[in-house]
Amino acid sequence: MFLDQIKNGKPGILTYGITPPKAGTPPARIAEIAERTMARLVGLDIDALIVYDVQDESARTSEERPFPFLNALDPFTFASEYLGGLNVPKVIYRPAGKFSKAELTAWLDQLGRHNCYPVFVGVPSPGFPVKTTLPEAYQLWSKRVSTSVIGAVTIPERHSVLKDEDQRILDKAASGVSYFVSQCVFNVDFAKKLVEDLCQACREQQISPPSILFTLTACGSFKTLQFMEWLGIHIPEALKEELRQTENMLERSVEVCLAIAAELTAFCADRCVPFGFNVESVAIKKDEIEASIYMVNQIGKMLSEKGLRNAPRPFLASL
Repeated sequence: MFLDQIKNGKPGILTYGITPPKAGTPPARIAEIAERTMARLVGLDIDALIVYDVQDESARTSEERPFPFLNALDPFTFASEYLGGLNVPKVIYRPAGKFSKAELTAWLDQLGRHNCYPVFVGVPSPGFPVKTTLPEAYQLWSKRVSTSVIGAVTIPERHSVLKDEDQRILDKAASGVSYFVSQCVFNVDFAKKLVEDLCQACREQQISPPSILFTLTACGSFKTLQFMEWLGIHIPEALKEELRQTENMLERSVEVCLAIAAELTAFCADRCVPFGFNVESVAIKKDEIEASIYMVNQIGKMLSEKGLRNAPRPFLASL
């Protein structure tokens, strides 16, 4: 379904994003984490599971990182060796520049055998030595265009400053990218402006736009709020202060995320961009994980009520 939805530009796609366990975790513990992950996700009405690649981005900013960086298990290893029982397509992030063309070609071959699709991202910092450029990586993938789709990342905050994110999207689309996963959205105006300008550019060039999956993340603590800002996520001052002052930051942030989802749904439904949502769960706290599951269910229900999504069809797991 995910492959067809992206290829046909269908709106209402819903995905769930996770990070792998930290590197060095014993295999038995990884298996235990995977079992719990699959148990939580088996009943969710999602179209794909996104597994992120965790990179150390400390070199891109002089600001102190709120949380220490911990290397994580390779996302494809986690997905293919431990999450195979979850019968849903996996979207795997990979920084193309860290690998040679031969390594990326072998990796793409493996993805195809495991119902996985790639998202190529840039290197952690501008000075990082690049082995394969993104255009070269897209060219390697292009041999699989009939049986795969490839994604990329979009950053609404960057558009608010440089005013060229719409063209960045279209340049990558011209190389075969057919869907984009946004950075976490807390400033809905930034996201709406990106959609508006992308639609305008597509009208002018008489081309069809790629899909955009807007990422939403609950925030359960002040330190998490700081980390989001460190990552470059723009949180409007009024909202930031509200989250700081509320008695239950997690509950309020979920309400905010659901309101953003509703506002973007109403906005995008009248415009040309096929859209959907990606709900992240990158925290290890039980209440934050449960909040993300709640968000997926509520957003899926909203999309169904708007006629943008079929009735829930949970995936089955062969555990």
